[in-house]
Amino acid sequence: MTLAHSPLHARHLELGAKLAEFGGWEMPLEYAGGGVLAEHKAVREAVGVFDVSHLGKATVQGPGAAAYLDRCLTNAFGRIGPGQAQYTLCCDDDGGVVDDLIAYLRADDDVLLVPNAANTAEVVRRLVERAPDGLTITDRHHDFAVLAVQGPRSDETLAAIGLPVSHDYMSYAEAELGGEAITVCRTGYTGERGYELVVPAAAAVTAWDAIVAAGEQYGIRACGLGARDTLRTEMGYPLHGQDLSREISPVMARLGWAVGWDKPEFWGRDALLAQRAAGEVPLLRGLVASGRGIARPGMVVSAGGAEVGRVTSGTFSPTLRQGVALALLDRSVAVGDEVTVDVRGRTEAFAVTAPPFVASSTR
Repeated sequence: MTLAHSPLHARHLELGAKLAEFGGWEMPLEYAGGGVLAEHKAVREAVGVFDVSHLGKATVQGPGAAAYLDRCLTNAFGRIGPGQAQYTLCCDDDGGVVDDLIAYLRADDDVLLVPNAANTAEVVRRLVERAPDGLTITDRHHDFAVLAVQGPRSDETLAAIGLPVSHDYMSYAEAELGGEAITVCRTGYTGERGYELVVPAAAAVTAWDAIVAAGEQYGIRACGLGARDTLRTEMGYPLHGQDLSREISPVMARLGWAVGWDKPEFWGRDALLAQRAAGEVPLLRGLVASGRGIARPGMVVSAGGAEVGRVTSGTFSPTLRQGVALALLDRSVAVGDEVTVDVRGRTEAFAVTAPPFVASSTR
């Protein structure tokens, strides 16, 4: 398979990036000169910049664009207004998650969607298939780059190059950098205060270089998707394909807050209402290692000698210096219980907890 490349691919090679496949794209896993632990630390304590251009980009435009999406996606657009963003989900009729995504409401007739890389084409296909006349749905995946500037010094870094900062969490502002229009979003996937910049692909290198130069005095590091994964796991943020999937619904993933339960229509509504009412499906919980065990996806979780679930995400937490994980567990398991995980033939003890494992600083 031929992998897609970010407009910043040459910059990653210059920085000695270790590259890996993500959703059909070859993207940086980590960089020379520190690796995941140093990059993670930079985001928690200073500032890091990520290239996440593999994320999808699609526009839905035309009369009733927002109303149409409100009938498709789980969350309710009535909760936000123009200039704001919203986490939402695209579900199958059976309640399974096709993808989770961020929707940026520009106007009632103009919405930008940012799905996951591997799922962009399928989300667009489904929206096109059911769209009423008059709507234009466009896959803009390769037209824009996305740069995530995350960490407690992100405001100073962006302000130094004249970009707007301090707007509310889950909102965005339009700006200009080097003569190019960009969107500065107060969003991110790290649990830290930060921004995601949607930049025309042709301006990606200029934007990256400006951010790196401005952030140098604050200890900025280029960060790869390895650190992005440890950061998001510390927050308990789900990853599609592991903690969310066609088999793991929003009810099971404890994402009911991203569902407009009172809406008369959205894809998967009847199935999700039935799941919620029955109260029988397993639920996503957090696990913290009691010892030195590191749980990984797919590992069996047991309690009282019986299997009660499986790990969906797991890593070593650089902040806590111990193993943390997300696991889909039977409802018989509660927060505060002790369980065991089969870690490559060793039985390791974990405490069941409610994420985040590390306090959030997004606001």
